[in-house]
Amino acid sequence: MIQTNLKFEQHRADFDYCQSITKQSSNAFYTAFSKLPQTRAWSIYAVYAFCRTADDLVDIHHDIAGLVALRRSLTDFAAGHIPNHPMWRALAVVFETYDMNIDAFFDMLSGQEQDANFTQPTTQRELERYCYYVAGSVGLMILPMLATNHQTITQPAIHLGIAMQLTNILRDIGEDYQHGRIYLPTECLHHYQLQSTALGAHTPSTHFIELWEHEAQIAMTNYESALTMLPTIDPVARPSLLAATALYRELLIVAREQQYPVLTQRVFLTTNRKTQVLQQVATTIQALTIH
Repeated sequence: MIQTNLKFEQHRADFDYCQSITKQSSNAFYTAFSKLPQTRAWSIYAVYAFCRTADDLVDIHHDIAGLVALRRSLTDFAAGHIPNHPMWRALAVVFETYDMNIDAFFDMLSGQEQDANFTQPTTQRELERYCYYVAGSVGLMILPMLATNHQTITQPAIHLGIAMQLTNILRDIGEDYQHGRIYLPTECLHHYQLQSTALGAHTPSTHFIELWEHEAQIAMTNYESALTMLPTIDPVARPSLLAATALYRELLIVAREQQYPVLTQRVFLTTNRKTQVLQQVATTIQALTIH
């Protein structure tokens, strides 16, 4: 363990770089995983930095050439040639320390490539397949930092990623529509008698709420499935996993309480609401420990 910690300390600046990206980009993600033991937390920051880099190339910079270059760098990394960059140097330490799955990293890039060449999904299955590539894959990436026996719980980890991505989609419907993207499947829109233009409305219709709740229930089912892995998660990592799950899941509850404002604004958790959720998580963890 001393030798392992030394590797991380030698690359402190690289991990600080990844930590700053995580903290600036996702408060909920950072809040959940920052309480892990140092090497586990730093490792997750390195993974997050990779994912954020890929995501920003598509969503912010619209840099397809940059995405191609990132895949090329990942191919080099997989072959043992570490690019001279803080993120890659940090990831090299992570791969030396944990039983990482490089295929999940390639899958994540495939998801970003789908976004770069976006087409609206036709079926729910297509939507959830997309959710795997951009987020279920991330669950597989961070799983080795959460569970020693992670090979036995890959499916629940995928379900967690899918649930979180569906949550992101449900909170960003209006914003995505304004950017020309509709992630809700065409078959679902037809089933609930909605035209795509309904996503540009200022107030949600009854049919829209029914569709939103349909997708929210699928997300909740995936959250419940994900939590079946909790007993296999290392005890030291259970609070972080439960916090991440609870914070994301709470977004759906808040959207419902606020009468579905997602067509015109992004739902978020107030500081007080986050505190309440984390207090509930602490109580749950304490009860699990006692029993």
